[in-house]
Amino acid sequence: MAVPDAQFLAMVERLAEVERAHAADYTSFSVRGRRFGYYWPRTHTTGLKQTLSEQLALVAERPDVFEVQFTSGGFGWVVVYLQRVDADELGELLYEAWQLSAPESLVEAHPLPFG
Repeated sequence: MAVPDAQFLAMVERLAEVERAHAADYTSFSVRGRRFGYYWPRTHTTGLKQTLSEQLALVAERPDVFEVQFTSGGFGWVVVYLQRVDADELGELLYEAWQLSAPESLVEAHPLPFG
């Protein structure tokens, strides 16, 4: 059920036009200047942009896998423990996070690359 860090990073690479920014403790991911995710190698976690309703549903369903990170601009960010989630679910959540930040034309040109 665990997703190795290298597999997660390979999934990010499959998304279109991803920009990375490296900080001391994490890497952030954006598409056309709009952030959609974070990755913390020390804790083997990712933070992903979601709708507020999805954030609350994920955390309520499985608090051992997901936790609230923060809310901003009408979106709810969720922390995902890579060692507690399966690859298919993570792929869908990652794509949804990217999709919430990407322009509609880019989303239309790049359907879900996992599955």
